[in-house]
Amino acid sequence: MTNYEITYIISPAIDEAAKTALVERFDNILKNDGAEIVDSKDWSKRRFAYEIGGYTEGIYHVVNLKANDAAAIDEFSRLAKINDGILRHMIVKRED
Repeated sequence: MTNYEITYIISPAIDEAAKTALVERFDNILKNDGAEIVDSKDWSKRRFAYEIGGYTEGIYHVVNLKANDAAAIDEFSRLAKINDGILRHMIVKRED
């Protein structure tokens, strides 16, 4: 299995219930496509170095996971690009 780390920035404009629903939705997308989530946690609300989508801060969320193939990663990336609640995302393949 390959280890991945996904970091994504959630819009600060959504309320706590919507943020929780968004995180659960994207965790389930990964699980349903065969990935095993090791850890899924919020970092904190942080200020950006530059404005992103009209916002100067956002809520960082980090997911560590294991997957046999890239199907779960590809689906996550595809849906994150079209979701208004996620400002940016980054997927890193880990070597550990």
